[in-house]
Amino acid sequence: MKILKIDHLGIAVNSIEEGKSFWKDVLGLEFEGAETVEEQKVTTAFFPVGESEVELLESTSPDGPVAKYIEKKGQGMQHVAFRVENIEEALAELKEKGIKLIDQTPRIGAGGAKIAFLHPKATAGVLVELCQRD
Repeated sequence: MKILKIDHLGIAVNSIEEGKSFWKDVLGLEFEGAETVEEQKVTTAFFPVGESEVELLESTSPDGPVAKYIEKKGQGMQHVAFRVENIEEALAELKEKGIKLIDQTPRIGAGGAKIAFLHPKATAGVLVELCQRD
C-alpha cells in the first residue's frame, strides 16, 4: 500500500455555518464549498491547507454516523484520511494483515473520491479513512 499524504482531517460539527466562522474568519482559511453526500447522511465543507484539507462534517439526519459521533463524544476531530494510490489494493493488503474494516469495498464520498474506513478497534481508537482521488 502506498500512502501519498494526509488528504484531510474530518471534524464533526453541529453546524457548518457556525464551524465555518472559526476556520474561515478566525484562521483565514479559504472556504472551498459544501456538498451533501446523501448516502452518508452528511454535508461536508472543505478548507484547503497546503496539500491537505480540513473537512467539516454536519449530519443531515439524527441517525447519521456524524450525529451519533457527536452524541457520544461531542464536536471535534472525527477522522484522519490518508490518500492512497490504489484503494482496492490497500484494502486487500489491510484485510490480509487482519485489520478490521468498516468498508470491505470502496464507496463514493465527497468530491467523487473513492473512500473506505478502517474500524477504530484496529487503529487504537482512531477512525481512519482511506481515499483515492483520480
